[in-house]
Amino acid sequence: MSFDESAALEITAVRALESSAGSPDLWTDADRAWASRAAAEVVGEGGAPEAFLATRARLALERVGERVAAFPRAVRALRWRSWVGVFIVAVALLAGAAFDQVGGLQRINLLAPPFFLLIVWNIAVYALLVIGYIVRYGEASASAPMRSLVARLAGGRPRSGRREIAAAVAEFVEKWSRLSASLYGVRAARVLHLAAAAFAVGLIAGLYVRGMAFEYRATWESTFLSAQTVHSLLAAALAPGAAISTIPVPGLAEVAAIRAPASENAALWLHLIAATVVVIVVAPRLVLALAAWLLERYRQSHMALVLDEPYFARLLRGFRGGPLRVRVVPYSYALPQAEAAGLEQLLRRVFGENASLTIQPALAYGGEDALAADAQPRVATNVIALFSASATPEREAHGAFLEALARQAASGSTLVAIVDESAVHEQWRADPERLKERRASWSALCEARHVPCIFTRLRGSDLFDAASSLERAIEEAGR
Repeated sequence: MSFDESAALEITAVRALESSAGSPDLWTDADRAWASRAAAEVVGEGGAPEAFLATRARLALERVGERVAAFPRAVRALRWRSWVGVFIVAVALLAGAAFDQVGGLQRINLLAPPFFLLIVWNIAVYALLVIGYIVRYGEASASAPMRSLVARLAGGRPRSGRREIAAAVAEFVEKWSRLSASLYGVRAARVLHLAAAAFAVGLIAGLYVRGMAFEYRATWESTFLSAQTVHSLLAAALAPGAAISTIPVPGLAEVAAIRAPASENAALWLHLIAATVVVIVVAPRLVLALAAWLLERYRQSHMALVLDEPYFARLLRGFRGGPLRVRVVPYSYALPQAEAAGLEQLLRRVFGENASLTIQPALAYGGEDALAADAQPRVATNVIALFSASATPEREAHGAFLEALARQAASGSTLVAIVDESAVHEQWRADPERLKERRASWSALCEARHVPCIFTRLRGSDLFDAASSLERAIEEAGR
């Protein structure tokens, strides 16, 4: 789904904030729930998902900015600074105008004017652009060093004022750099094309302005080239300018007559050189800049975010369908109070604060047949099968339980297994291979029944990774 640049930047920033383990007082689960509720109220029922996500990101940045201004400041630092492009073009124009290609003697050697070096350089650039496009078949390329420099200057370098948000800022910069690479590449290309055209215009303008007060004299000299060869070279090099200015290139006799130390007034030659620069440098660069600008405008308003990723899927599930129903069925596992609190925190993080959670009493070992007596759910529900890693998975018991849950699930429901390792974490700390083998056994049992499975510690553990794993499992189960 496509977003404009500003919305994509803010959404990426808030995603990094919510995906990183920062300070508890910086962005809490209550803040997440508030941002979703407030955005839903602003957008209204039936609002577009894009509007909901963009509004939520804007509100979230405003809220976190009330506590610490460093993070919103980092977001602003990565916005494109249009004045940088204007400044670069202006500097190029002034540099071209200030560049005295002739020197104090006011003599132009027709075989070695910087104008011809400028023309050769631009022709080489065009050739590289064409070759690169053919090789890539039109695909976006990595930014060249000069383009990368322009992008960095105009994009800024964010700084985080607090250690707690350093991880969020780092993740934000990494994600935004990948997402905006193609946009910033074409934007920097536009600036550089305009700068090249401005430099050439400055060169021409500076030469004509100085020509008002000084007389430039045209001549040529060479150790190896004859007048015939020089005439042929000049006729070929200045042909584009002669074509659009209708000024013919002087003949062989005129060229031979100005061989050093002889010379003549350079006005005619300057007109031919200037016209040639306009044809070969200024006009093509402006066309390339226009094409880059059109592509930039398109990419600026069509920045793609994959909304079926777990993070966006979770936000949009709550927005589109209202409170989500989540049913947890522990199997032969009486949840201690600490684990129950961790489970609720995990589920609230994944399904939202307003989710409807039902944690059923633990089903006794071998009691999977009792599930058949339960009423069939009337609405789609997210079903969580909860196990303890201290139990050895058995096909006839735990496997049958998963199969019974799958048969009972209503159409549109998702079934995911969570294996809690809280009880065995300390016990098996010195024997990691045993925990690895137990995980492999649980994974094989669940995989055989096409039930996604995650492992976590519900007691005293950071649940950020568990939330991400559960989101991916839910996405897999919904396919």
